[in-house]
Amino acid sequence: MNEAINEAKSGAAQGGIPIGSILVIDGKIVGRGHNQRIQQGDPILHGEMDCLKNAGRLSARDYARATIYSTLSPCDMCSGAILLYKIPRVVMAENETFKGGEDYMRSRGLEVVNLDLDEVKQLMRDFIAKNPAIWNEDIAE
Repeated sequence: MNEAINEAKSGAAQGGIPIGSILVIDGKIVGRGHNQRIQQGDPILHGEMDCLKNAGRLSARDYARATIYSTLSPCDMCSGAILLYKIPRVVMAENETFKGGEDYMRSRGLEVVNLDLDEVKQLMRDFIAKNPAIWNEDIAE
């Protein structure tokens, strides 16, 4: 999770939303990314989507052994991508700021773990307080 948090901080340093993600297979990081909606002007480049994109093409066998880490509960779009590729395990830093498709992923048999990390909650609270319009745009409010 520390690497996902580093990705979130990297995104924030670039002027973006501090949400980071990594994809791990057999103990190795094979993809990493952070929310780049602001930086790239791309409405779908959430942290998990950037991570999956940066991981490149992987086989179904690879995804079946993967864990995706995200600093925030994956939204419906990102949850859908996780389900599409049958990634069996999702570990998030927190879901207090935003609760995404956790229940649906669980209902589809995925293991979903919430670490409930205060550091990440504070990172998000600080960003939202300074950038409410950008945050609301990101979650389609």
